[in-house]
Amino acid sequence: MFEWIADLVVYQWIGLTKGEHLTEALHFFIYDVMKILFLLTVIIYAVSIIRSFFPPERTKKILSHKREFLGNIVAALLGVVTPFCSCSAVPMFIGLVESGVPLGVTFSFLISSPMVNEVALVMLFGLFGWKIAGIYMATGLTVAVVGGMMIGRAKMEDQVADYVYQVKLPETEIESLTWQQRHDYALQYTKDILKKIWIYVIVAIAIGGLIHGYAPEDFLVRYAGPDNLFAVPLAVLIGVPLYSNAAGTIPIVHVLMEKGMAVGTVLAFMMAVTALSVPEMIILKQVLKPKLIGVFVGIMAVTITFVGYLFNAIL
Repeated sequence: MFEWIADLVVYQWIGLTKGEHLTEALHFFIYDVMKILFLLTVIIYAVSIIRSFFPPERTKKILSHKREFLGNIVAALLGVVTPFCSCSAVPMFIGLVESGVPLGVTFSFLISSPMVNEVALVMLFGLFGWKIAGIYMATGLTVAVVGGMMIGRAKMEDQVADYVYQVKLPETEIESLTWQQRHDYALQYTKDILKKIWIYVIVAIAIGGLIHGYAPEDFLVRYAGPDNLFAVPLAVLIGVPLYSNAAGTIPIVHVLMEKGMAVGTVLAFMMAVTALSVPEMIILKQVLKPKLIGVFVGIMAVTITFVGYLFNAIL
């Protein structure tokens, strides 16, 4: 249906000629805007129903006093289905630490929650199939578990802002919701998320459309293909100053892979944007001292780069 509408608008209503740069870019933009916004609406609603079973209070209770490794794994998995973004980093971090969650386990949650975005997982599955979606989830969870364990082993609790340990949050009862309440929550959450991210999605699709229509077929393969030794760290460096969630990067990821960029390089770029952005570091600076932020950034950059090289080698 979306393909038919894009064909109707571009070829019949506007009257552009098939095969030209502008035609290809505009067709890509119209088609992807409709498809991705539709997928986002359906997927965010469905995921919100699942999320209604994991409020922050329940997440803190599950993770409280979990031991290393098992706690890191549980935290990383919970991060996939728990509502979290950069704006909620500070209160969520305080709540987890105050509940007795070890620092390394807390970081596994903070890494996986924005990185292994379940909306992005389903969209990746729809665009590229289960293999790419599975690779993204497996690598994201691995980075979250390994990164959290490394920070836990470093024993850097003294690098957390002093006031965090002094905060005592009130105990809140975990209420049981009816299905109507879950529906109302999911509907409102879907509206709120779409309001926040639609502009990022549109801009990303526009960038993707320009790359799709105007970039030479061999351009990205030549400069960012698997044979370029520096492609992965360069992708990480480019991704760090950008700010977007995983869903917002997917249109660009789609066209980059379509143009021939190696899978590992694309994954590294996507992970850097979602889990290592400068805005998130600025927010986390409210609860972490510079040394711990530096260690966190270093561990994440190294592990993400390693993942990129690994998957470029095996795929």
